[in-house]
Amino acid sequence: MMPKGKMAWNLSSVKETLHLKDIRKRMQKTLHELLPRLDAEDGSGARVRSSSSFWVMVQKEIGDHLHSWRFGILMGIIVLACIGSIYSAVTAIAGGSATSDSGGGDTFLFLKMYTLTSSSLAVPSFATFLSWLGPLIGITLGFDAVNSERNKGTLGRLLSQPIYRDDFIKAKFVSSLFMIGIVVFSLGFLVMGLGLMTIGYPPTPEEFGRILIFLLIAVVYIGFWLCLSILFSIRFRQAATSALSSIAVWLFFTIFYSMIINMIDSATAVSQMAAADVQLRQMNFVLTLNRLSPTELFSETITTMLSPGVRSLGPLTMDQLIGAIASPLSLGQSLLLIWPQLTGLLAATMICFGLSYVLFMRQEVRSRV
Repeated sequence: MMPKGKMAWNLSSVKETLHLKDIRKRMQKTLHELLPRLDAEDGSGARVRSSSSFWVMVQKEIGDHLHSWRFGILMGIIVLACIGSIYSAVTAIAGGSATSDSGGGDTFLFLKMYTLTSSSLAVPSFATFLSWLGPLIGITLGFDAVNSERNKGTLGRLLSQPIYRDDFIKAKFVSSLFMIGIVVFSLGFLVMGLGLMTIGYPPTPEEFGRILIFLLIAVVYIGFWLCLSILFSIRFRQAATSALSSIAVWLFFTIFYSMIINMIDSATAVSQMAAADVQLRQMNFVLTLNRLSPTELFSETITTMLSPGVRSLGPLTMDQLIGAIASPLSLGQSLLLIWPQLTGLLAATMICFGLSYVLFMRQEVRSRV
């Protein structure tokens, strides 16, 4: 007979062994279930979290823009200027200025809503006003994009969350560019709707395509100034300094750059009795200097898109004019004509955003106590 104490000890040891085996099986089953989830979180799960946090920041920035007084006041000024340019174009069309204007005559009358202005009214056309006030939209949305967050102490707290650092700067750019697109296309379609009521017939498919491309080019042009203002917002600590720097660059390219080019042209002018190739070389040299300005690139692109009669953006010789058919260009030919200018605008925008991205990623961000 086995003693009762020894028998009880054997039973307890068997129970403990069975319990340990049961725990081991449960742990193995749990690990088998958790390992695929962990692998997914390391890959697509992390990307999903990053994507969701990025779009959350984009929505937050869009909401901040929509509820800010600054954006509302700027939109009011732009809408008033847009209504003035529409009234000027309608007055010019009613007065018969569209028939005497070169570039297609009555064939592209709907495009005249964007380019015509009345001689009796001191109001610029819609395209001119967009080239002047468009950069102010980009500067207004971007001059305090980063330094305001830093000065308020929210940048350090935001980046301490489980989000990627570059999502912050990308969300600032995407949300502001989205607002720019909404504003530009809303104003463009407003002009189109009022033009439809005024003229009485809808635009042709080619006119509609030209208007859409013109609005897309305007978004790219304003996006360049947005990237430039974001770059200054990262570089300078104070919002006033970044705003003044952005406005100074805008005024330089809008007003003073053409003056400097005219002085260079006068200083390097060749004689009228010089050979034709020498004069062409001088013209191309001045034209190349002019095209270093984003304002000049935008002006050439919108002139070509809204005026199909424009057949060249450079000097023409008599040999090139011989045999040329006096007819407006098709949409594809106009796109080929402005492709270098459009590529230059896109490259300038990408360079400014790339510099902003690199500068922000290299900056040290400290939390304010």
